[in-house]
Parts: sequence; structure tokens; C-alpha cells
Amino acid sequence: MGNFSKKGHVVKKEDIPGLLKIGKQTLYVLDIGKDQLHENDAARRISKAISDSTLEFSDPQEGKINIITPHAGLLNIDVDALLKVNKMESIIVATLKNTFPCKKGEIIAATRIIPLSIPTEKIEALEALARETKPILSVTPYKSLKVGAVVTGSEVYNGLITDDFNPSVGKKITRAGCTLIKKILVPDDVTAISNAILELKDLGCELIITTGGLSVDPDDVTRQGVIRTGADVTFYGSPVLPGAMLMISQLCDIPVISLPACVFYYKQTVFDLVFPRVLTGEKISGDDIADLGHGGLCMNCKVCHYPVCSFGR
Repeated sequence: MGNFSKKGHVVKKEDIPGLLKIGKQTLYVLDIGKDQLHENDAARRISKAISDSTLEFSDPQEGKINIITPHAGLLNIDVDALLKVNKMESIIVATLKNTFPCKKGEIIAATRIIPLSIPTEKIEALEALARETKPILSVTPYKSLKVGAVVTGSEVYNGLITDDFNPSVGKKITRAGCTLIKKILVPDDVTAISNAILELKDLGCELIITTGGLSVDPDDVTRQGVIRTGADVTFYGSPVLPGAMLMISQLCDIPVISLPACVFYYKQTVFDLVFPRVLTGEKISGDDIADLGHGGLCMNCKVCHYPVCSFGR
């Protein structure tokens, strides 16, 4: 196609051969009435109505506007309100999945109308709906937390096997902008585990992570060690693979994430699903974890594209 395919182009005699080649023997003039909105103006109003004040918008292209997050964080969508919007005639909003972990500058949604113009009253109806549930789209920024880690396992503590925390979980902690204040290696001993967690609490850690010792074997005692600190166990066990033995607790106002040993052997695990949510300050409930079962099976692809996949979605 020539330049005549772009909006705003003034059609000239030399454009006629190109128009004929794409089957255009007739040109039409669009006359937008006072009670109508052009597709670009409609897209601008839709974007503003459904988004919180921090989100940014692209310039309209062929009637479509992209909605962009200016910061990394977790995508939050009022799914019921979004469904109502997409049931409105001639209006569409396409988004990433709810709770998607977003990078700075990522496109999280796009919107447009189907025709070239739309009655103003339809956009006003959308704006009224959005005011009732605002914001339909938002991205909660991550917090930079001070993190403490307790690596359990007598085999690691005694140097019989390598401590794989730093190249796996540790790397994900630092990549998220958090600081690993201290890592403590302990044997499979209830008192040692409990004391290590309390030491990290006293150091001012805002998040404590334990690894290993969560299976049903009698010598796996991480769960008992966490409980001995006085922490309240929110739940133990998750419908996510890898990551079935996940446990999350609350020690005063400090979340304690207890991870099974699978986090050392698999690239993506339940940790990748819950960690971003903790970084937004969310307190994860048992119902939240139960919801992860739908999409909770990692396919262990040869080339991993997480989070652009079904895992956790």
C-alpha cells in the first residue's frame, strides 16, 4: 500500500492506481455528527475511564490505544467490570491476565471501538460504569524489601551437598530489587530453625524465606520450627506443581514464606507466583492459593517463556 493507507493523507491523482490494486473503486467521506465520537477520541476517553491515574497511554493508531505501566508491579483488574465493558456494543478492551507480573514500560491493555465512530452516549455509559468500580485497571508497584533467608537441611549445613540458594531463590530476590540482609544455614533441628528466624526478625527483615524441610518425612521439621517462633500458619500445601509443599505464615507483621526444595531444581515454581504478590504488600490467603490450582501446573517447557505462559494464569 502507498501513503494513502495512512489517516490524514490527502488523496491525489497518482494514488488512484494503488487504490485500484487493493479493490478500492470508491472513496467515502465520513461525516461525524455532534452526538458522535471519532474512534480516536473514543479510545482516549475509554483509556482514561478504565485506568488509574498512574497508567500511561500511547497515541492512537488506527483507532487503537495501548495502556502502559510506568513502573514494575502486579497487574490488578476488576474482572467483573471488564466483562461488563466488553459486553457493551462496539467497545473492546483487551488486557493481560489479572495478577500478571509487569515490567516497567509494559503494555498491559489496549482498547478501541469497532466502527469508525460511536454515539457519545455509549462512551458516557462506560464512564459511568467505570466511576462505580474505578479503577478497572491498575498496577501495584513492588516494594523493595529487606529479606532474610533460612536454608534448612543437615546435608547442606554439614557441607555434604552444595547450598544452591544464591543461584536460584537468591537471584530472584535481588532481581526484584530487594536486599538479602542475611542467609543462615541450619540443620534439621526445630530449635535451630526457630532461633534463626527470630534472629532475622530482630535484624529488621521485612520478609523471611525458609527453604527445605517441608515434606512428610519425620526428620523434616521446618514447619515445627516456624510454629515455635509464634508465627501463625496461614496455610500449608498448594495446588501448584512444582511447589505443593508451600507454607506461608505471619510472624507479627512479617510474612514468612517456607519453600519446598523444588525451588532449587526447577526454573519456575510456586515461589514465582507468590513472591510478586508479597512484594506489593498483599497478604495471601488460603483462598488465593486455592485459586492457583487453575493454571498451577508448570509445563516445564524446554524453552521457558514465563510469565508469558499459562503457569499461574
